[in-house]
Amino acid sequence: MKVILKEDVKSLGKKGEIVEVSDGYARNFILKRNKGVEANAKNLNDLKLKKANDDKVAKEQYDAAKELGKKIEAGKVEMSIKTGEGGKAFGSISSKEIAAEVKTQMDLEIDKKKIVLKESIKALGTFKVPVKLHSKVTAELTVNVTEEA
Repeated sequence: MKVILKEDVKSLGKKGEIVEVSDGYARNFILKRNKGVEANAKNLNDLKLKKANDDKVAKEQYDAAKELGKKIEAGKVEMSIKTGEGGKAFGSISSKEIAAEVKTQMDLEIDKKKIVLKESIKALGTFKVPVKLHSKVTAELTVNVTEEA
């Protein structure tokens, strides 16, 4: 019997796959526990429509991430940090602070978890900070750190 899986089933397949199983396994395990449905014409058509919708949604998210990436790369964020003798910085600038400044200065909403900082910024100067917006889209944000007056 052919079955469309509703969720991942260990050693059988992943969600959305069409698999061939014995009639007893399908009736007593997969259908009974609602882990899949029989692969008839209606269910196959529903699966096809769902995959088309998922592809459309994924494309829209990718396009939105590319657009946001262009806005981020075009902009620049100015930040200041307290410094002492010889230009040594007190404290550091974290991804949370960068996200807050992007919101105030560029009026863009970026999750702090998407800002990829290997370690906090602890020096003056201009830094290129990668922002991972999508699995295929990473933008470079320019952060200019100056001395606080």
